[in-house]
Amino acid sequence: NKKKNKKELERIDKSHPDHIFPLVLTSATQELFGCRADEDVTGDDPYRLLKKEDIIQDMKTRAAISDFSPIKQDYPEDEILLVFDRDFTYGQSFYLVLTVDAKESMLRSPAEVDGEEEEEGESEDLSEIMVQKTPEPQAWVSLGSEREIEDESLMDTRPKLCYKVSRLRRETGAPLHFSDYSTECVECSPYQDSSFSTRRMERASGVQAVPVTSSSSSQTVWKHKRNMWTQYQPRVLDEEEKENILLSKNLKNFLNSVTLRVEVAIQQNIIMNMFVDDWRDLAEEVPVLGGKANTQLKKYQSFTDLNHSKNKTISYINWHPAVSGVIAVAVRERLSYEERIDSSTKLLLNPALILFWSFSDPINPQLMLECPDDVFCFEFCPSDPNIIAGGCMNGQVVLWDISAHMERLQGARLFEDEVTDTPVVRYCAVSGIENGHKAPVTDIQWLPDTFEVSLELISSSVPVKTVCVMFWDLRAPRVVSQSQIDRKQKTEEKILDNPHGVPNTFKHLNLTWKPLIRVQTHIHTHTHTHKQTQTFLDGEIVYTDWKLEKDNESGRLFSPKPTHCFRVHDGLVNTVLRSPFFKDIILSVGLWNFAIWKEGVTNGPILQSPYSQKNCTLGFWSLTRPAVFFIGKEDGNLEIWDLLEKTHEPSQTHTITTAPITCIKPWVISVKQQLLAVSEHLGTLHILEVPRRLLHPSSKELNVSMYFEKEVERLIYFEKRQEMRAKEKREMDAEEQRRKMVGDSFTLDGYTYTVV
Repeated sequence: NKKKNKKELERIDKSHPDHIFPLVLTSATQELFGCRADEDVTGDDPYRLLKKEDIIQDMKTRAAISDFSPIKQDYPEDEILLVFDRDFTYGQSFYLVLTVDAKESMLRSPAEVDGEEEEEGESEDLSEIMVQKTPEPQAWVSLGSEREIEDESLMDTRPKLCYKVSRLRRETGAPLHFSDYSTECVECSPYQDSSFSTRRMERASGVQAVPVTSSSSSQTVWKHKRNMWTQYQPRVLDEEEKENILLSKNLKNFLNSVTLRVEVAIQQNIIMNMFVDDWRDLAEEVPVLGGKANTQLKKYQSFTDLNHSKNKTISYINWHPAVSGVIAVAVRERLSYEERIDSSTKLLLNPALILFWSFSDPINPQLMLECPDDVFCFEFCPSDPNIIAGGCMNGQVVLWDISAHMERLQGARLFEDEVTDTPVVRYCAVSGIENGHKAPVTDIQWLPDTFEVSLELISSSVPVKTVCVMFWDLRAPRVVSQSQIDRKQKTEEKILDNPHGVPNTFKHLNLTWKPLIRVQTHIHTHTHTHKQTQTFLDGEIVYTDWKLEKDNESGRLFSPKPTHCFRVHDGLVNTVLRSPFFKDIILSVGLWNFAIWKEGVTNGPILQSPYSQKNCTLGFWSLTRPAVFFIGKEDGNLEIWDLLEKTHEPSQTHTITTAPITCIKPWVISVKQQLLAVSEHLGTLHILEVPRRLLHPSSKELNVSMYFEKEVERLIYFEKRQEMRAKEKREMDAEEQRRKMVGDSFTLDGYTYTVV
């Protein structure tokens, strides 16, 4: 048996001919293309012609998960031959015929193939196909068979009879009366009757071809008459007519008759929401069949690149706002400060990149953006998604213009023999190092058109250790000197020499770009500002107003003192994010726990999680569920918190990877589908499909705001209880001190006093 199995494996694993391509077709693909094994195609009839356009459409729709995605060879004709390999001759249950000659050879009848084998001998290579010679027609010689056909044929011996069948008029439309059928004469045998299971072995019958006839009638459907009218000119009433109508008796009687019904209807609307979708709420209450399969995150796709993501970590991810299925990923080196200094020359030769991935091609990135240094954050412009702004590790701000590559991002790669290199787009503008941040840029946001910035916020001095917020203007400077105008005219007359293909969109900002406004908030240091000391440490949440104040003595502008400061986290705070549903609700994530804050509440967080065993790396709110948010951990787990279900522990925990999670970014594709992008420290991007349970708000989701309000009330009550307990403790200490002093004597001004 071992020798037999070994020979069988050698027979299957041997290389297949070049004109066929073995395939594995899932049951869904077989059902879609009508080639179900042992049903549509069998061992006796293994051939099926598939349309080429149907295969291309399937690859466009299902992209990499299509069973035909491994095929890269083009086919000249419109129909491709699919063969059912029942014996697994070439290792799979199906294979495609990739040449026209092999297709014609396989579709020929066995008699023709046997004739050729006798003349040419057996040949195992189907690529050598001989041209079949068309047989010449011969004259027909009668052997008497036409007489037998005439004898068996039915001949008319008389004219055909014509009958007309009609029903009595009085019976037309008469009512019918049904009664029970008597079962006394009916025998229901508990066994199969052999008289009805006799198989007819032979039958003699005659067939006559007659023209197909049909008879039909039509009658118009009568409906009752209705009077209709249309008002085509508005009726305008003067003041006197309006007053007469309002004072008329008919209007008063009408109001008196409908007042009670209107009051009842209004009360019902207050008690019950008449616009609620009962069908959707009913579906939410019904438990989903299938258990965890319909409530857990499902892996949808993963992206990694061996050339550009190897030994690197993903620092930031962002979905393309205009092109569905495209996501951008910023990768940076996994090096310490000392290692970056030792590898500075290598880093200059290999610039940092932002990779654009598409679901249509999960193997190769569609676009790469070149960066002057490792990028920590980047954002697409809301008004023009072709413009991208990013922040670098060295403090520089970078701008890219990808408008020339939009067709590549929107298209798909189908049946291409040559794989083109991924284009690398160089940045079109970068700020000067001396005018930018003195530390890595950790976040960047585009301001809306309605946002107004006052130049009075500009500070005249920059402390050594500060958190700095800078406002940048992409517009060209308003004041231009005459020399600059002459230089611009000369530049317009001459075509710009652009060897790198960089767009000239922001050429006026390159290396000269300066921030419009600079705001500083002191942190991690002891600084004396306006004769007051401020001290901030890692893990503190600071609430401040960045509007600068003016010193009355010196007249200089200075950063104001933060209004509130809370220390609820141990270690650096990695996330401070507002809820997309409640603008006054803020999520903060520290090293060991997270907290939820309500803006305006100065007593502390309204919700604080217990300390976890593993470090928290970041958090993100759900885009469709107000009570749901995601927490990433350093051990590769992703926690899903649902405040309506649990507040002391996560509702679900999914193991995504073994490395720390670096970024989380959800994206809503449609009402029925939502994806969650999760990146890891090892450079792999995971795309997960959100289950239906987390797609739509439940009927209890409106209680989230009430839950937040109750937590605020609980916080206020807790603070009052603390104040009351502190007051009681002071009174008890004072009473204890008084009791100790009872009976003691002391002398004052020559007199002796005794405490009673």
